[in-house]
Amino acid sequence: MKLLALYGLKWNPFLPALPTDALLVNKKIDSFCSRVENALVRDGGFALISGEPGSGKSVVLRLLAERLARSRGLAVGVLSHPTSRVADIYRELGELFGLELRPHNRWATFKFLRERWLAHMHDTGLRPVLLIDEAQELLASVLAELRLLASTEFDSRAVLSVVMAGDQRLNEKLRHDDLRPLGSRIRLRLTMDAATGAELNTCLTHLLEQAGNPTLMTEALKSTICDHALGNYRAMTTIAANLLTVAAERELSQLDEKLYFEVFASEGRKPRRAGARP
Repeated sequence: MKLLALYGLKWNPFLPALPTDALLVNKKIDSFCSRVENALVRDGGFALISGEPGSGKSVVLRLLAERLARSRGLAVGVLSHPTSRVADIYRELGELFGLELRPHNRWATFKFLRERWLAHMHDTGLRPVLLIDEAQELLASVLAELRLLASTEFDSRAVLSVVMAGDQRLNEKLRHDDLRPLGSRIRLRLTMDAATGAELNTCLTHLLEQAGNPTLMTEALKSTICDHALGNYRAMTTIAANLLTVAAERELSQLDEKLYFEVFASEGRKPRRAGARP
């Protein structure tokens, strides 16, 4: 690829599909993943990653999934269609955990799934784990069903670990009367706050170093990008990706502030924060 060869890059550092070992993991994220890995998968229950769009929730789930995949004997499923109704959620759970379920018989399906999870716990001492991104899209009926599925023996024993990632809408749902029982069962929480300018700059520097060209951008440009990203990692990488594409077209040797103002002045606007309304 011309862009990579031009700048001596191993990959485009501003695209979502980065190698996981190239992602920046701060202490807060590492602590959360460690607690899921060492406590939640043994004790069971719910964990929640919350934050605004572009704050890094999906990245945390991706890092967590890779860590859990290294755990011997652990069954991990990733729910891919959170907008499904209860019957289709059961169908997907059956596919994820290698079971043939019949959602038209809700009780038999519920019982069979929990029995298999109990057997897995007996054999390995580990609870199966379900990871759900975009969990704000889950129906209230699905969230309630997951709560019932996850526990047994009068709520004294958990048979499943569930890690959900969602925006503020999920927190709002969990405050509704019918979902308060689930909200009270969330054992681990990670809130992805807006990043500071220094945190964005650290991340941007890390991405460039991992991709193989730490001097691709001037320090002034990095500061400008971080100032205009308004605390949002996705906005930062979107701005940087646009600049890199234009620089490659012009075959510039380095990206600088002049390029930033030329690109966004020509569009007649400043770059908008990811997730912001027009």
